[in-house]
Amino acid sequence: MSGPFRNLSMLRPVKRCLATVLFLAAACRPAETTFDPAAHAEEIRKWQENRQNRLSKEDGWLTLVALEWLEPGKNTVEPFGTLVLEDGTVTLEPAPEAKLTIDKKPVLGKVELRDDNDDSGPTIVYAGKLNFQIIKRGDRYGVRVKDPDAKTRVEFKGLEYFPIDPKWRVVAQFQPYQPARQIPIVDITGMVSKQAVPGALVFEVDGESYRLDAIAEEGSRELFVIFKDATSRDATYPAGRYLYVPRPGVDGKIVVDFNKAYSPPCAFTPYATCPLPPRQNRLPIRIEAGEKYEKH
Repeated sequence: MSGPFRNLSMLRPVKRCLATVLFLAAACRPAETTFDPAAHAEEIRKWQENRQNRLSKEDGWLTLVALEWLEPGKNTVEPFGTLVLEDGTVTLEPAPEAKLTIDKKPVLGKVELRDDNDDSGPTIVYAGKLNFQIIKRGDRYGVRVKDPDAKTRVEFKGLEYFPIDPKWRVVAQFQPYQPARQIPIVDITGMVSKQAVPGALVFEVDGESYRLDAIAEEGSRELFVIFKDATSRDATYPAGRYLYVPRPGVDGKIVVDFNKAYSPPCAFTPYATCPLPPRQNRLPIRIEAGEKYEKH
């Protein structure tokens, strides 16, 4: 994914079929029946390490330094040149002195750029260490610029977590919606997209029952959950957190491990377009597990 949602566009028919196949294939496996606390703790520690490595890599979220929305017609983007938006197509007219490259090849003239909703991924344009790509959100197009020497990356102090706690590794019952629902998801910029929700995760904490709607992303073998809980007031990112969970087993059960809950990219940069939790995914309890938030 190029963004925390991996893709915010409407599903194409072929991709709907692929998502259905993946969902049915995942449902053929049994749910987990055993639990080893030591192995679980090691699994979470490795997950935390991988999470930090992904976040701080040379093209990770910490490298974002700009996001500008394009207007129809010509848009000057220094030091790269001019981006022309016309009829849903973005064309780059490189500045002569920019020395731009795409796939390590020099850009010698006008070139059409793919956006991050394209099946082949976005075109990445480089000017030395700087690079940019086109993103599409709804009917808007933007240019996202990255710099591996960004202050947010160079001065990053690392992530902080709640203690690993098996209490927050719960077994949920998947309750499918027939048919699957399309729900509106608002992102931090105010744009709205419709996302496919095949069902809800129903689980208990301290004898009380809760539920979360889960999103089926294009081509993913997991379900994506955007949620908010009472820790957002003082310990976790105020807008909510993200979590990926496996597809349900043959018995409809899913292991939901809140120890793997993490902050969206907007917790680290103002140049991300993060989806926000829908109202039904705002929990009244404190889920003291997963990633904490410290203003960066």
